[in-house]
Amino acid sequence: MRDLDLTTLRLFVAACDHRNIARAGEQEHIGSSAISKRLAQLEAQVHAPLFERHRRGVVPTAAGEILLEHARAMLATADRVARDMAAYRHGIKGQVRMLASVSSITESLPDDIATFLQRPEHAQIRVDIEERNSGELVSALREGLAPVGVCWDAADLEGLQTRPYRGDELGIVVHADHPLARLKACTFAQTLDHDHVGLPANTAVHTMLARAAAIIGKPIFYRAVVSTFDASLRCVAAGLGLAVVPKQIAEMSRDPARTKVVTLKEAWAKRRFAICYRDFDQLSPAARLLVDHLSASPVPTSGLPRLVDARKRRGS
Repeated sequence: MRDLDLTTLRLFVAACDHRNIARAGEQEHIGSSAISKRLAQLEAQVHAPLFERHRRGVVPTAAGEILLEHARAMLATADRVARDMAAYRHGIKGQVRMLASVSSITESLPDDIATFLQRPEHAQIRVDIEERNSGELVSALREGLAPVGVCWDAADLEGLQTRPYRGDELGIVVHADHPLARLKACTFAQTLDHDHVGLPANTAVHTMLARAAAIIGKPIFYRAVVSTFDASLRCVAAGLGLAVVPKQIAEMSRDPARTKVVTLKEAWAKRRFAICYRDFDQLSPAARLLVDHLSASPVPTSGLPRLVDARKRRGS
């Protein structure tokens, strides 16, 4: 078990993803018989059957699912090692991989990172940003797949250290002819009498709206569910329903001739973001510098209670 081969693990993951050894071979440019031999050796090495083999393909067993989770983490770590070493060959002395929610990326995070990188003392630091929803981001940080993330502070951040970051405000975007368009502000309850355009169930906004609707005791009627804020704004412009989106994004992306932004009169509409990591002291020097820089950004004083760095909660 101490000598698991990364190439074999990569073939194993491909076979699991494709549910077919031949297609995995095509992806990895290796013959199916060679893959089958490696997978048989892997099963012997871990002392457990990893696949149920059927006429049309393969399906991971319970043991296979467990190994798949570890294999993905090991391969991700190996890929990061390769990227970091390549970066050093090109003279980069620090590299930070950051995961971020779409709201933070669309709003202020890129500008704050650019300001950080423009400092002469940070000239040899590289920051890579990957977009994730809040749930995926938190899971990746807990599993050690990335050192730092930025997401809405209403996410389940248990087990992570956090610092407050910037914030935004959710608003209602409606078509210019919508009944709510004549209002300057409305409650969330008022929107529940109308069709909504929503985001996927695994997003932080969807979770917050579902919780708010449950408290009110009325369902949300989704006429469309899309994967991005831009797509939701296009649906609103087409008259498919209203959307709850960050006002900053709405003002940047909406069609002012066809849509209007209405203020959402709810305390939870004022959101705050959090910078998340497992252990500040275990971050690389470059990552610690970036966290310090981002946490020095202005933080809103209204809305949800201010987050406190977990180190301070422990008194250190």
